Amino acid sequence: MANKTIKLGNFTVSENSEPYLIAEIGINHNGDLGIAKRLLDAAFASEWNCAKFQKRTPDIAVPEAQKQVMRETPWGTMAYIDYKKRIEFEKPEYDQIDIYCRQKPLDWTASPWDIPSLEFLLQYDVPFIKIPSAMNTNEEMIRRACESGRPVIISEGMSELDEMDKTVSWLEDYSEGDYIICHTNSSYPSPNNELNLRLIETMKKRYNCLVGYSGHETNLEPSVIAAVLGACVIERHVTLDHNMWGSDQKASLELQAMTLLKKRIRDSLESLGNGEKVLFASELKKRHELRGDK
Repeated sequence: MANKTIKLGNFTVSENSEPYLIAEIGINHNGDLGIAKRLLDAAFASEWNCAKFQKRTPDIAVPEAQKQVMRETPWGTMAYIDYKKRIEFEKPEYDQIDIYCRQKPLDWTASPWDIPSLEFLLQYDVPFIKIPSAMNTNEEMIRRACESGRPVIISEGMSELDEMDKTVSWLEDYSEGDYIICHTNSSYPSPNNELNLRLIETMKKRYNCLVGYSGHETNLEPSVIAAVLGACVIERHVTLDHNMWGSDQKASLELQAMTLLKKRIRDSLESLGNGEKVLFASELKKRHELRGDK
């Protein structure tokens, strides 16, 4: 790859940059703007680059077979479609999120699950569009996202290799190369023996593009390894408390883990060096002590 760079907000992503860290709030706010703001505070305090939500039009995005399935929720037993509407943020909430993030400042965006949600997001100055794994075979979604002029990040979870090839061909056709693909295992939480992190290197070679990692594991090590393998974006779900209600909470990072992950990634990348043999001053001193030469 010939020194490819992509601008995400004020951050320039490249093969040699520190990873751009995305705090996936998703729906862990449970429809509560106060919780969302506390998670934005956590992302800012831990010096992550961006916070991300998920945007759906429930009547479109929820499969018909799921709409009337009854579900136990903190607000009582209700149909799944009513639950999804109950936790969905709309324009009043996103207006406040937009103001709150600009005041920090902190990048924010969301993953659209349908075309109206994509159009909704484009009224804001989001730094990129993140297409979730569930939509990575939807050519119209990919085309419309690319035509927005924003960089596109797309997760490749749940896809066979031929499906990935097709997705990347659409990105090439519609985006003029302004995209990043993320290796993803879409199970929640993802077991370590199914993460297959070497696929990051495979994807970089096969598609000659920038590759990131969207992790759903419960621990930190795989995300650190992904960064060492060259992932230019790292995305992890975040939460205030693993014991909060919701299907994504257990596979999410709390604030302390967010801070620790950033430090471990930075320390690991610093330790890699540039691959050139160098005698540093500290080693020259020891050489003189033990060999008696300079």
